[in-house]
This record gives sequence, C-alpha cells and structure tokens, in this order.
Amino acid sequence: MFTVCALYQFVRLDDFEEFQPLLRALLLNLDIKGTILLALEGLNGTVAGTQQSIDKLVQFLADDGRFNHLEIKFSQSEKLPFKRLKVKLKKEIVTLGVANIDPLSSVGTYVKPQDWNALISDPDVVLIDTRNDYEYGIGSFQGAINPNTETFREFPTYTKKNLEQYRDKKVAMFCTGGIRCEKSTAYLKLQGFKSVYHLQGGILKYLETVDEADSLWDGECFVFDERVAVKHNLAQGQYDQCHACRYPITDVDKQHLHYEKGVSCPRCHGTRSESQINRYKERQHQIELAKIRGEEHIGDNAAQVINAKVKKKAKKAEQK
Repeated sequence: MFTVCALYQFVRLDDFEEFQPLLRALLLNLDIKGTILLALEGLNGTVAGTQQSIDKLVQFLADDGRFNHLEIKFSQSEKLPFKRLKVKLKKEIVTLGVANIDPLSSVGTYVKPQDWNALISDPDVVLIDTRNDYEYGIGSFQGAINPNTETFREFPTYTKKNLEQYRDKKVAMFCTGGIRCEKSTAYLKLQGFKSVYHLQGGILKYLETVDEADSLWDGECFVFDERVAVKHNLAQGQYDQCHACRYPITDVDKQHLHYEKGVSCPRCHGTRSESQINRYKERQHQIELAKIRGEEHIGDNAAQVINAKVKKKAKKAEQK
C-alpha cells in the first residue's frame, strides 16, 4: 500500500530555483514519485511513496521553517499512482494568468468541511465549482454551478460574464484540494465581491472528513493520477481513463463502438490525426508487450497530458 500526499502552501520562496535540486534529491533518495511545482508564490503538488518516505518529506518541509501552514491531504493507493518524479519551476503554482493575485494578502473566508453543508444549504448562497468541465462531469456538490471551463485560465472571463449578478450575494467556491479556490476567491475579492467563501482543504478533505450519510456530494472526484477518481473516505473510484485523451470513462463507455483501448473513446473519437492514432496504437502495443514480459511500461501520465493541453489552450488564447 502506498501513501498519496497532496500538499500546497502559498508562501514567498525567493530561493525557489535553488530549492528545486535540493528537494528533488530528497525525493529521489526517498523513491517518491509524482509532481511538485515551485514558484515565487509557493509550493503545490501531489506525490506518492511509502508511508515512511512521505513522513520524511513532510518532516523535511516542516524543518525548513517556511512551510508551517501546509495544506496536506493523505490517501492510500494499492499501486504507486505515478510513474515519474518531476520537480518543476513555474510562474504560478496554479495558473490563473492574472497579475497581482496574492492569496497571502486577501482571500475568501475559509469554511471547514464540517461546516460546509450548513453554508451551501442556505438558499441565498451561490455555489460555484471552480474546476474544469470534465471534472464537474463525474461529480460535484448538489446545486453547484458549472462554469463550463476547460482550463482555470478561463475562470476570470467566466466571472466577468456571469458573476456580476451575484455581487451582493454570498458566493461559495470549491475545488479539488483547495488551491484553485485560494486564487479564485482572491480574484473575486480584488473585483470587489464582499462575501466570498471557500471549502478549506477542498473536496478531498470533505470526502475524508464528512460521513457519507451526511454528504451533499454527488458522484466521484477526479484526481490527477492513475487512480483517476476517488469517492468518500478517499477510496479509489470506479472510473477508468481513456489513454488517448486522458479523460475519465465508465464501463459503459468501454462498450461503445468508438472505444478502442489506448486509442479512442466516445469523447475523442474522430478528433485525432492518423499519425496520432498510429502513435496511440503503437503505445498500446508496447504496453501489452510490457505486461507479457512482466515489466512496467513508463508512459505519459494524466497530469502531464492534461497540463500540456492547458498550456496549448492558454497559448492560443493569448494569440487571439
């Protein structure tokens, strides 16, 4: 059994470039896999390893002295849900693409998971899911608004077009682990919204903390690793993943005429070039050969591919 650790903190890291090789060396030594992002504004990532290794990572960060307010969530996975280790330098640890957003100076009111139900049950509260459309599609809180965004960069535009009507209401926001809401609520505060709230620790902390019998969550929560999704108590969910487009799929999707393992699903069928399809087929062939040999195929992981899509969409948006 492996321990999965999702963690983040907004904290000024003037030496984040120098900190990268030190952190990477530690993670390599502990045989921890996953991705950690470092920027001037802080640290964000999800990694996995043995419980002992994760404990040593958390202690290392605590001993550093700057990470005394880390938001950490632990869960378990029967298999190591990452194939590689990445410690990357970024401009933002979660990309909103708006200058002067500083969650350290202004942010929405934190609401603990045990108090969340009472807040969102208020009919005067506007509940907004700040995640992307494919994440909303497999699970969300009852009554939540779906902004229909494909990347977090689209959220400011959505706000300007759709949220002005709620300026005088209570606005409650949530996301997977809490970090996107740090940015989105800070952005709303900058735009003059007064009553802004967000779920502390995100959906993951809610699913870990709140009894399923009392839960207002419907469905499962998408996670950026090979577990694909989790449910209450952070148990692995029922979704699989299309290894062409990397979006979640069900057993019903796998019965569809347009599903081909490793190549296409009903969602992405017909959207890929012939060269891409041939590459997917060859990758799937190599995966199957690796299984026959009893080896593990090291392929692209979900977070890598989806983040690449995010960058591509953001670049197109900037060129318009």
